Amino acid sequence: MGDPGMSHRGGNAPVDEACVLTEGPWTHRFVSANGSRFHVAELGTGPLVVLLHGFPEFWWAWHEQLPLLADAGFRAVAVDLRGYGATDKPPRGYDGFTLAGDVVGLIRALGERSATVVGAGAGGLIAWSAAALHPKLVNRLVVLGSAHPLRLRSALVADAAQRRAGRALLRFQLPRYEHVLTRDGAELAGDLMRSWTGPAFRTTAAYAEYEARCREALRIPQAAFCAMEAYRWAFRSTLRLHGYRFIRAVRQPIITPTLQLQGALDPITLTATAQGSGRYVLADYEWHLIEDAGHFLHVERPDLVAGEIIRWAK
Repeated sequence: MGDPGMSHRGGNAPVDEACVLTEGPWTHRFVSANGSRFHVAELGTGPLVVLLHGFPEFWWAWHEQLPLLADAGFRAVAVDLRGYGATDKPPRGYDGFTLAGDVVGLIRALGERSATVVGAGAGGLIAWSAAALHPKLVNRLVVLGSAHPLRLRSALVADAAQRRAGRALLRFQLPRYEHVLTRDGAELAGDLMRSWTGPAFRTTAAYAEYEARCREALRIPQAAFCAMEAYRWAFRSTLRLHGYRFIRAVRQPIITPTLQLQGALDPITLTATAQGSGRYVLADYEWHLIEDAGHFLHVERPDLVAGEIIRWAK
């Protein structure tokens, strides 16, 4: 099981995926869905809430919310996304269609017909896509620090500020950049995390543990490569037929009630970019800007986020 005291700040040696199997009140499970085996941490009974982490996280980013959601009467399931943590790491399958299919495949594999889907950062993009492509399986949607894919695409074209904010992600297109990210105990990944986190939280012990765990999980063999592949597809696909088909598919209006939470200090998904996502939602929609919080809103303000999920999912 994962050791909560380990920081792994130095060294280049890969680590075993067992490092993400942290003990707690939750149950670790492996679920087959959409052609892959997914690791999830599950707690509680009741209506299903599926929690999708972002980059460079893994399921543990939601460990504070799991017991709170369970206590509120939900079956909370935090997922290691395709390529992350203890989930399978196939060389392909990081396109928008497949990642959205992973979510709905998991919902079915968990024995449910629909779920509340919650996504943060890159997981938010997947959540938006799942709701657009598979509306019958997503009965409530909560997104944090993430713009609708069409809104993000338009902002990257038209908004110089959002282009500057996303420069770090452009480096992910470089061949073998995953080796740069994971060098010296994934030091560069830690630098990115600190720069994306609200200043008040990044000085806390909770942040130090969060960063250390994420850096360790990113050093699982192939995890960093798989994480880069999702970003590489997002950029490459803009010039390819497959990408055009995806953009055309997600033009389908969101008919799922949607709650969007945004950290006011998020430096990677700018507030102006995220806020424009509401135009793609035809169902009930709420927007809340959270002061003094950065990109990792679910980690920086876990109680607030759990309360909002519970309110929206009921």
